[in-house]
Amino acid sequence: MHIGRIITTLVCVTLTQVGFAQVGANSSVINPNLATKKELTALPGVTASIADAIIEARPIASNLKIDEIIGDALSDQEKGKLRARLFLPINLNTVSDEELALVPGISRKMEHEFEEYRPYTSIKQFQREIGKYVDDEEVARFEQYVFVPMDLNSASSEAFRSIPGMTRRMVHEFEEYRRYTSMDQFRREIGKYVDEDEVARLERYVYIK
Repeated sequence: MHIGRIITTLVCVTLTQVGFAQVGANSSVINPNLATKKELTALPGVTASIADAIIEARPIASNLKIDEIIGDALSDQEKGKLRARLFLPINLNTVSDEELALVPGISRKMEHEFEEYRPYTSIKQFQREIGKYVDDEEVARFEQYVFVPMDLNSASSEAFRSIPGMTRRMVHEFEEYRRYTSMDQFRREIGKYVDEDEVARLERYVYIK
């Protein structure tokens, strides 16, 4: 029995380590899928009509969609300043070159470095690899704009809690239905607690190995 408990503990620790991936720590960047109209209109260049359009388009799946909504209302320079404050975290493993180029302050060389280390397994890996090229402050700044998708069947509670807008109750629901066998199952089970738009918003941060 004692050996059995040890084996069970080792398996749980291994699964937690394998599944540890998360959304980068965010101190000042607003998520367009969660921001209130008041928060949006407080941003530079965001009018009430732009804020309404962003809210209406939710769940937004790409920063390219935000650019499309803004259109010609702002100059390229003004859009760049806005992205530093309003940005949807990008999936480091699947983001397109076009969207990656929208990360505030990213250079072509750094775009290459972001892509070189794919597939990422955790934010800690991102911090370590990108830290070879820029200082800790710049790594932390970049981290605000990215995430690494997490495996529904092995991610830790800590990883799930890093999803923007995640509640403790929803972390419990994510874990309750393990093991997941398909994303359709995830949509069906989590759809018991939130609407389709919220399921779609949450879905972009997870996958099934």
